[in-house]
Order: sequence, then structure tokens, then C-alpha cells
Amino acid sequence: MSGDKPIELPSEAELAEMSRDDLVKLGTRMDGVELVHYEEKFPVPGTRAERRAQRSVALWFVISALAGLAFLGVFLFWPWQYESPSNETGHLLHMLYNPLIGLFLGLSVTGLGVGALLYTKKFIPDELAVQQRHDGPSAEVDRATLVAELADAGDRSGIARRSLIKRTAGLGAGVLGLGVAAVPLGALIKNPHADSETKNSLWHTGWKAEKGEKVYLRRHTGNFHEVSLVRPEDVEPGGFETVFPFRESERDDEHALVAALKRADAPVMLIRLRPNQAVTKRAGQEDFNYGDLYAYSKICTHLGCPTSLFEQQTGLLLCPCHQSQFDVFEYAKPRFGPATRPLPQLPITVDEEGYLVARSDFIEAVGPAFWERKS
Repeated sequence: MSGDKPIELPSEAELAEMSRDDLVKLGTRMDGVELVHYEEKFPVPGTRAERRAQRSVALWFVISALAGLAFLGVFLFWPWQYESPSNETGHLLHMLYNPLIGLFLGLSVTGLGVGALLYTKKFIPDELAVQQRHDGPSAEVDRATLVAELADAGDRSGIARRSLIKRTAGLGAGVLGLGVAAVPLGALIKNPHADSETKNSLWHTGWKAEKGEKVYLRRHTGNFHEVSLVRPEDVEPGGFETVFPFRESERDDEHALVAALKRADAPVMLIRLRPNQAVTKRAGQEDFNYGDLYAYSKICTHLGCPTSLFEQQTGLLLCPCHQSQFDVFEYAKPRFGPATRPLPQLPITVDEEGYLVARSDFIEAVGPAFWERKS
């Protein structure tokens, strides 16, 4: 304040000789701080009440650490792969995977937070201070007094002499940190390109034939276990429907039937254009259609949303996420929006029984770009 006597700042030599208590007092005076009330929670250290409070805080940190270890164990070793309901035990374990991941991670974070709050409530001294506005001191004096004040605050909190709380808090935070690191690093354990020729790589999809087996076009009726194959006459001119891959070897495999409908790269838009519609075909893909039937990946080449809206008059496929539009009359070339690549086209034909089948997998990767992709 303007009427206060100015504080005489020490020289660098005097500053170096000052104790931490002297630096704390100097810093509070320079900051214009007046301590109105100060009360230790446990003025006499080592009492039974203090030890009881210390154990209650440590308990929450131990809970955090144990929950963090349980989270890591479930994340790394729990059987997460789908099992059909016919395998009751396997299906139950699969259904418990996500709930247990959320439960233990949440409990670990909660334990750490509750422990920190309890420590503040039970051990940090009650303090009330008033500070006047003022101009700051020199950088060297400010640094020295700030360091001293922080060290003094740490001592007054009592954390330095409470080794049980320090150890359990460090354990809880450390295990939680491992758990948090495991989530992004877990995806790096397996090389996504190690099996680049299988249907599970980024370069191929569920439409890739295995051992020469025929891949049919299957509609989703709402029943994951029902197999409904598609014939050309099922689609009206100007109409469309979403289809998925099916193999006869999967007919009695409940897991495979469900997985084929849930694969991110599986959905395909089967579109039947009106007769005599002028179409520009992509070079090298002139025979990918079957008559007026064209099959394009439903996965937007921008960010992977489903291109599920079709305007039969304009021939535009629309992605509702970011408004990309693809022209089916010109090999699903992007006409508007952030997408820059055409939708990949699935080569199709009809088998001897009159069902639509895929002649091969897509000849390019579907969906958004990734690091190894050149286009």
C-alpha cells in the first residue's frame, strides 16, 4: 500500500546467508501477506489420532494401487474375444471384460483422488491469510523466496515425515500411470502389418476369399444368426441395400455370423441404377459391376463414417458425418466435402444358383488413409 514503509531488499550475499525461515518471512512481507489464522491439525506429532488418520489416507492409496493392478491384469490377460452364448462360461467372461476394465480403472482413479482429498482435510494446516496488491521484487529475490515458501509449505503439510502415506501414494500413482500408459501402448504390441495378406490386415477386408471359398452378398435382417443371401432381382432399379460377406463354412458358426456383420470394413452399398443410366467407370474396373448393380464400400474415405444416404436422381452417396458426397454415376468419385478419394468398388457377379457373389476382395484398402498408404 502507498502508506507502508518500503521493504529493504537484501543483497545477493545477504540472500545467500539467509535461512529458509528468514526467506519465508521476507517473501511474505514482500508479497504483502498477513497471516490472520494458522492452526496445525496435529500440534503434537505421533499421537494415536494422527496415526489413525494416516492409516485411513494410506488405505485409499492402497485401494488405488490394487485396483490399478487389477486393471492391468484384466487389460492384458482377460479373455476378451467373443464367445457365443452356447459357451456359457466363455460368453460370460467376454461380457465381463469391458465392465471390469471400467470398474478397476475408475476405482484406481477414485482411490487416488479420495486419498489426496483426505490428506488435505486431515493434515494440511488451517490457514487464513490476507495479501495486499503490490509490484513484484527482483527476479533473484523472487525465486529464492518462492522456493523457500514452497519447501516450507511441504514441511508444514507433514508429508515429509509420513512415510506410509508417501509410499502408498507413490504406489497408487505409479500403478495408475502404468495403467494409463498401457492403454495407448497396448495397440503397439501387435504389428498391424505382420499378416498383410490376411483379411485382418489393413490392406484387406472380410470380403477376401480364403482357400478359394465363395463369398456371398448377405443382407442383415436384424437377426445376427439368420443368413439371407441376395439375388439381382431383390434390388429394385434406383434402390440400394447394405450387404455383408458370407461363406458357407460360417453357416453353423454363430461367432462368425455375428463377426461378419460387425466388422468395420465389411459393409458394402449395393446399388441398382436405373436402366440406360450413363455411367463413367474407373480405369481398370470396367467389369466390376454386374449389369446395373454396383457395389461400393460403405466406409467413407475421409474418416470412416457410413455413407448411408443415396439420392437416386443425382446418383450421390452422402456421408452424414462431414457431408462428403460421392458420385455413383462416376465411379463414386468425391464431389463435395473433405473426402479426396473415391469409394473402393467391390467386383461382383452371379453364381450358378443366381446369388450375387464377390469376384474378389477390394483391390485397394477401404476407409480413411493410413501411414503406409501411398494414395
